[in-house]
Amino acid sequence: QVQLVESGGGLVQTGGSLRLSCVASGRTFSSYAMGWFRQAPGKEREFVAAISWSSGNILYADSVKGRFTISTDNAKNTVYLQMNSLKPEDTAVYYCNADGRSLGVNYWGKGTLVTVSS
Repeated sequence: QVQLVESGGGLVQTGGSLRLSCVASGRTFSSYAMGWFRQAPGKEREFVAAISWSSGNILYADSVKGRFTISTDNAKNTVYLQMNSLKPEDTAVYYCNADGRSLGVNYWGKGTLVTVSS
């Protein structure tokens, strides 16, 4: 059974930092793209960042470029999202995603809440 378990969310002041973690289990994810998405209250879920576990290719949403960094620890099957210079508009539930498009599968974690106070 595939599981994606996020952690690291919390309350932080504007300009602060948080590091989110996503531990993936239940299968080999080497052919997956791992990503972070977020959903703010009353808004649709949006893409934040993604990394290919095999190639290391990385993509960021324009809104987080230069502030957020996605990375992996293959030995721990963990994906991280380092978030710096946080803004109130970064407040959202952050979801981990495992995109196995070539295999026709896609998995989501349950999310972790990030609240940035002004």
